[in-house]
Amino acid sequence: MEITNIATHLTLMAKSQPESLAVIIQQNINTYKEYNYRTLEEYSNNIAAGLLQSGIKKGTRVTVMVQPGFEFFGIIFALFKIGAVLVAVDPGLGLTGLKQCLSEAEPEVFIGNLKAHIARLLFNWSKQTIYLRITISNLTKLFPDVIPLQKIIDSANEKFDSTTIRTAKSDMAAILFTSGSTGIPKGVVYSHSNFLAQVEALKSQYDIKPGEIDLATFPLFALYAPAMGMTSIIPDMNFTRPGSASPLKLISAIKKYKATTMFGSPALINRTGQWGVKNNIKLPTLKRVLSAGAPVSPQVLEIFTNILMDGVEIFTPYGATECLPVSSIGSIEILTEIRSETEAGKGICVGKPIKGLLVSIFPITNEAIPNWDTTQVLGDYRPGEIVVHGPQVTSRYYNRSDETKQSKIYSKNGDIYHRMGDTGYFDDSGRLWFCGRKVHCIVYKKENYFSICCEGVFNVHEKISRTALVGLKRNGQTVPALCVEMEDEFYGDNKKQIKSELLELGRRYEHTRVIEDFFFHPSFPVDIRHNAKIDRVKLGIWANEKIS
Repeated sequence: MEITNIATHLTLMAKSQPESLAVIIQQNINTYKEYNYRTLEEYSNNIAAGLLQSGIKKGTRVTVMVQPGFEFFGIIFALFKIGAVLVAVDPGLGLTGLKQCLSEAEPEVFIGNLKAHIARLLFNWSKQTIYLRITISNLTKLFPDVIPLQKIIDSANEKFDSTTIRTAKSDMAAILFTSGSTGIPKGVVYSHSNFLAQVEALKSQYDIKPGEIDLATFPLFALYAPAMGMTSIIPDMNFTRPGSASPLKLISAIKKYKATTMFGSPALINRTGQWGVKNNIKLPTLKRVLSAGAPVSPQVLEIFTNILMDGVEIFTPYGATECLPVSSIGSIEILTEIRSETEAGKGICVGKPIKGLLVSIFPITNEAIPNWDTTQVLGDYRPGEIVVHGPQVTSRYYNRSDETKQSKIYSKNGDIYHRMGDTGYFDDSGRLWFCGRKVHCIVYKKENYFSICCEGVFNVHEKISRTALVGLKRNGQTVPALCVEMEDEFYGDNKKQIKSELLELGRRYEHTRVIEDFFFHPSFPVDIRHNAKIDRVKLGIWANEKIS
């Protein structure tokens, strides 16, 4: 069977291991629901047949706002099977953000739970483009124009036949929105080949085998597990607040099903690691842990490593919605070789590029770069903007032609290179170092001050949870300054003394000596998706208000 989209993997797994568990839903700490590959394949086929019967076809844009669970998996795989386009928006973006994202994506079908349909009506989400409304429960008394999913399934006259649907690898498969942590969320157009490339990259990079068990704390990432023949455990947690997930529930699921893999945001990893250390927890079945979404500090890696067996690593793949993964590095290398360099302000090492992906460094500019020019590529240890090319790289943003022009570079033969909007450099070992987002770079007296490089120097203070570089508007120029978040137990300590200690830390390095302004913030604003990306723009506004 030719693999043309990610759903083909599910069909193959249902044939080769039908009784193996595909999805496990944790309902509470002691209660779980289990579904094997045969059941998931049949369920997604039934949904696919019903959706086709209702008029949804190849290319139809479908918004899905359903709590992660068995229905979620069945619906998403059904959409891929019939060639429909998944429109994935993060509920945590807030009502304004959701409305804007849906307005841009122009969905024609809306599949949601009760809360989603209430919000859709109250805030007129995509009222002009949605012609079909589907719910996973029976809402006909409240919403007579909403059709229950089961009725859609029951209405199918014929069984789903995958041979009647022709999806090319180049066809649009989804519109996935960015987190919006550095601006308005953008809809990234995914082709089926992008998804397939991601699956192959993850399998190859981390040696993932069919039959493994994955604890997935990020819903869309969870879809990759069945595609790789893994069992996906969906924990009982609020997926819009991963930093508040219950460590007890997560660890209980890992232990009950002997999970071999875990994915989590840095905030979730930190919370779970601290709880595990406090309660003398060991997780002997985990073979690997993946953490992404924001830079992971050495301190967080060290904490979580304490609850793993010797030699088991936490991998921190680097990437973005537009291209994932780009590179990867393990915790052993970070904690034994790299940590001191990060603490000296050299940035965060994100490892060597994934096989098959070309990564280059271009001079920093806010201008569009329409044509690929190898003469612009910078050499080792010269920081600039990270540019990537390969099968995982997406081609455009949906309904955002200006942003597409700004972020894409084209070669003479039509190859697409994506500008990550991140700054970094290569060392002489071929490892990529991340210096921070381009928009967070402060230019002062013609020198670039990179957020991650500056913050790393101050983050070593034992009483500091994290810091954030911001720009102060003073005497007609922007001056580098630092916002500081204390560890909870030290929040009431003498700030004057801590400021003095931070000044002393900064004087050790040329690029941090200029920082003399420190603002103590009670709790940094972070992104919704991972609860880890610091909103330095908001912090900058807050800091400037302090001096006005």
